[in-house]
Amino acid sequence: MQVRIYHPDPVLREFVMNYLTIDATLPDSVMEVVNPYPPSPFQSLIFYCNDPVSMGRPGSSLFDKQPMVVVTGPQLSMVHVKVHRQLRSIRVDFLPGALYRILGIPMAELADGGYDAVDLFDEEMRSLLHQLQDVPSLAAGKILVESFLLRRIHRFRQVLPFDAAIRGMLFSDGLMTVEQTASLACLSLKQFERKCKERIGMNPKTYARILKFSKAYRLRETSPQHSWLQIAHESGYFDQMHMIRDFKTFAGVNPSVIEGQLSGTPLRMQKDMHSQNVDFVL
Repeated sequence: MQVRIYHPDPVLREFVMNYLTIDATLPDSVMEVVNPYPPSPFQSLIFYCNDPVSMGRPGSSLFDKQPMVVVTGPQLSMVHVKVHRQLRSIRVDFLPGALYRILGIPMAELADGGYDAVDLFDEEMRSLLHQLQDVPSLAAGKILVESFLLRRIHRFRQVLPFDAAIRGMLFSDGLMTVEQTASLACLSLKQFERKCKERIGMNPKTYARILKFSKAYRLRETSPQHSWLQIAHESGYFDQMHMIRDFKTFAGVNPSVIEGQLSGTPLRMQKDMHSQNVDFVL
């Protein structure tokens, strides 16, 4: 699985955290694999340049083929991702609040779902999608995607102190308190909670928990040699039991079950997600 990470154009740094190009081909003897995909703090725009993945829910044998370009809103529960033979994609990971500023849609309305981006943008998105099917490389496709965003930047909503403050919580992996973040946003706690639901699709305490949980899960993908106790401490948990509680809440299972699921697939879908790839700029 080849993943390349790109920083955004400086003009887009208050919206885009980074771009990832993903090129994965399964072994000849394997036609498809199912991968666990628990909640992450990232809201994204994903372009498939060959065959889209399929999505399923735990406890169900049904998988739905995804559109060729998908907007993923705030994710609060586990999904299973089925990769068919080869995956070639370009993903835009947005900073918290940026997708709201781009679409103008309250993020709670996009919670726990993947949506056809053609329906949420306009015909220019459809044209971009056609161009991406013929690109000579994923790097060239990334340039087309960034050009698309640059052409639209004048339409995006204005930045607020909230946007800088919530980035602080992101970059601290959930260790910045809700009270500190609300103060940086120049909002009361109640006002801050309302803004969080509008712009990131969940209350701030849930967001902080997902940030810590996601760091723990990604550490398991990147460092399987580490014990769960080590991972809990590196992720900012007071003890291992608090981490296990979050795994049960957000992944629906305890960490040992996740470990078993990862052993059944050669792909690591979240290990290259990072919250420290851009400077903390307004």
